Amino acid sequence: MSTYYISMKADKSAAIRHKLYDYIRLADDKKLTAIYNLLEGEIEETSEWWKDKSFVEELDKRYEAMENGSDKGFTVEQLKASIDKLRTKKYGR
Repeated sequence: MSTYYISMKADKSAAIRHKLYDYIRLADDKKLTAIYNLLEGEIEETSEWWKDKSFVEELDKRYEAMENGSDKGFTVEQLKASIDKLRTKKYGR
């Protein structure tokens, strides 16, 4: 899969997300309820992450690695530099 295809797919997803956001923001109560009922299962799964045993185990594993020093993590400065580098690469700024 080419970088161009991934970029176009991301752009299309962003456009869809924006349209949905605008639609939901302005929707009347009946439409809002219908949309929620359609997506309720996924919304509940996403908002109740602590019920996902494998996800919680992964978080615990990563926390333990940070605590015992086997994963050094990143400093705030390193994260900011990484974000700046990615922004420059993506937006040319």
